[in-house]
Amino acid sequence: MKNFKLKSVLLLMLFGCAIGLFTNIATNLVSLNTNTVEAATRRLSQAQQIAQVNAKLSSSNKNAKNWIAYRESGYSYTARNGKCYGRYQLLKSYLHGDLSPVNQEKRANTYVSSRYGSWVKAKQFWQRHHWY
Repeated sequence: MKNFKLKSVLLLMLFGCAIGLFTNIATNLVSLNTNTVEAATRRLSQAQQIAQVNAKLSSSNKNAKNWIAYRESGYSYTARNGKCYGRYQLLKSYLHGDLSPVNQEKRANTYVSSRYGSWVKAKQFWQRHHWY
């Protein structure tokens, strides 16, 4: 009887350790998977934010915006030319210290809207003057 109790206790302890080990492994896998998903979300979030910034633009305005971006910087968000910076070659002061692609998209839309009314009109101006 004593031997049976000892074996039962040992078996329960072994079973408990196995459950604890399994739980620990499962928790670590979930944590690792969550970190991977969060990293992927962060990578996508900039593209998603840019898509949101440009969501209200018509296809002709999006095309004109891309046309200007190519001529101004070759689509580079880090292009430099004197006091101008980024994809749309905005004055650095206009970016208010935030050189991020999302801010460049927002500020470029604001600039073009206030100065020309649309990207299509900004492109037409650019074609006549080779700047906008």
